[in-house]
Amino acid sequence: MNIVFFGSADFSVPSLKALLNGGHTVSCIVTQPDRKKGRGMHVGGTVFKEAGRSLGIPLYQPENVNSPDSLAVLQKLAPDMFVVIAYGQLLSGELLRIPRLFSVNVHASYLPRYRGAAPINWALVRGETETGVTVIKMTEKMDAGPIILQERVQIIDSDTCITLERRLADTGAALLLEAIKRIGARSFELSLQDDKSVSFAPKIKKENGLIVWSKTGRDIYNLVRGTLHRPGAYTRYQGGLLKIHAVRVSDDIAADRRPGEIIDVSKDGIRVAAGKGSVSILELQPEGKRVMKAEEFISGHKIKPGDRLE
Repeated sequence: MNIVFFGSADFSVPSLKALLNGGHTVSCIVTQPDRKKGRGMHVGGTVFKEAGRSLGIPLYQPENVNSPDSLAVLQKLAPDMFVVIAYGQLLSGELLRIPRLFSVNVHASYLPRYRGAAPINWALVRGETETGVTVIKMTEKMDAGPIILQERVQIIDSDTCITLERRLADTGAALLLEAIKRIGARSFELSLQDDKSVSFAPKIKKENGLIVWSKTGRDIYNLVRGTLHRPGAYTRYQGGLLKIHAVRVSDDIAADRRPGEIIDVSKDGIRVAAGKGSVSILELQPEGKRVMKAEEFISGHKIKPGDRLE
């Protein structure tokens, strides 16, 4: 098949490689325009752009993928199918009608749960024990198209958004190949999503990473692993911002301690009272500095029991 692939994130890369290894033709990669990013605000492309460039695939980076110019460019490619995975722009109905067959999307949740931009993050933040990957026939409504294939994936307690994304990306690549095989053989069925079971996973914003110490230790643990690096869970200590990269949760009741109060400081971590139970901070990052173990942070700061994180 002649496929035009829309993607921008790490999650898209295994599916791209799977298509090429499966003998399909990817005639063009559509990805987001280069943006300023990082501390130095240097202009750079998406991870997916770099993957496509390394594989020698032509690139197209429209500011507005639904513009008349974009429609004209994509029509000339005469694609059999659009594959859309973590692209970052909604596709109009006019654009979705270009392929000879139709457009498919690989979404990192067991739809109709967690429609939206950040399904992996929110599944972890909300303490889910199961998620999945779904291949849908695309419609104009976000993540609402009929289901072609889907597969459940267990979330293990040690998962972070990084490890879970890798597993789901590999599952999605295999599922995409099977879906395309069935579409080509006209042996697929479409199943409508249950609108009564819909939930949403909007883009994670910086403010979503703020640790509220009055929540349970388990809630705080889930926030840390669900927002790791992007945007990161954070708190404040003595007026400065601390990003928290790894914690261990305890259900022990911290008697007579206010949420956010430091209970104990040792080489094993910085134990902090939560609304219920406690967490031990294992890795953290002071503002403007690198990630470090708790033991290293303790040696350079006068942090002590009774101090409070805000």
